[in-house]
Amino acid sequence: MRAAVGGELAGQIFEGVRRFDIAVWYHPEHRTTVEAIRRILIPGPGSLRVPLEDVAFVEEIVGPRQITRENNQRFITVQTNVRGRDIGSFVEAGQEAIAQEVDLPPGYLVTWGGQFELQQEANRRLAIVVPVTLLLVFLLLFSSFNSMRNALLILLNIPLALVGGVVALWLTGLNLSVPSSVGFIALFGIALENGMVLVTYLNQLLRDGVQMDEASVRGACLRLRPVLMTALTTALGLLPLLFSHGTGSEVQRPLATVVVGGLVSSTILTLLVLPALYKWFSIAPERK
Repeated sequence: MRAAVGGELAGQIFEGVRRFDIAVWYHPEHRTTVEAIRRILIPGPGSLRVPLEDVAFVEEIVGPRQITRENNQRFITVQTNVRGRDIGSFVEAGQEAIAQEVDLPPGYLVTWGGQFELQQEANRRLAIVVPVTLLLVFLLLFSSFNSMRNALLILLNIPLALVGGVVALWLTGLNLSVPSSVGFIALFGIALENGMVLVTYLNQLLRDGVQMDEASVRGACLRLRPVLMTALTTALGLLPLLFSHGTGSEVQRPLATVVVGGLVSSTILTLLVLPALYKWFSIAPERK
C-alpha cells in the first residue's frame, strides 16, 4: 500500500553531476481517489487477490499535516495577530472565554505564548529592576545633597514626567507595552537630571543670602534655558522615531511618544511645581 499510493524509491539516475531519485507507484487514476484505493488488490490466502475494501475500512478525513512535540508532549499551535487593542486585555478576554465555553478533555491544557509571553517576562523583570533603580537613584541623590528632603523633591519629577507620558500614549492611541515601559525609564532619568539642575541652583541662591521666595522665582527663571536645552535636544533627536512607519516602528514609536510627552509635562511642571514646593523641602543654608 505504501508503494502503491505514496511511492517507493527504486533507484537513482545520474545526469552529469546531477542525481535524481527514481520512484515507482500506481498510475494516478488508481490511487488519487478513495474509490480507487478501495479497489486496490492485495495478496490474500494462497494466490487470491482481494480488494482492499474487503479487509479495511477506507475513508477520507481531515487530520493534522504535522505532529509536533515539546517536552515529550504533543502540541498544536493556534496563531493570531492582535490589532486595535493591547495584547494583555486580548489574552485576558481569551482566557476567560476558554474557561467559560471550552471543556477540555483530561490531559489537555492551554498555554499562551508568543509576544504575550515575552511581555509577561519583561514586566516581571521591570517589576524588579525599576524599584531597585529608583532606590539606587535615591541613595545617590541623598549622598550628593546630604539631604533627604532635597532627594525627595527631585524624585517628585518622576510623577510629573509620568503624567505627560501617559497622556501622550492616550492621545496617540498607543498601548502600554515593553517599549513604552523602557521609554518611561529613560524619561525618568532626564526628569531627574532637570530636577537636580534646578535644586542645585536654588540651594546655591540660599547660600548666597537670597530670600526663599525670591530664590524660588529667580532660580526658575535662570534655569529655564538649561532645562529647555536638555528637553529640546532630546525631543528633536526622537522626532524621526516618533513619526516612523517602517520596519521597527512598533518598537520605536511607543518609546519616542512616551519620552517626548513626558518631557513636555516634566519641563513645564518642573519649573512651576518644584520652585513652589522648594520652601518645604529646602535645607538651612550654611552662611560663610
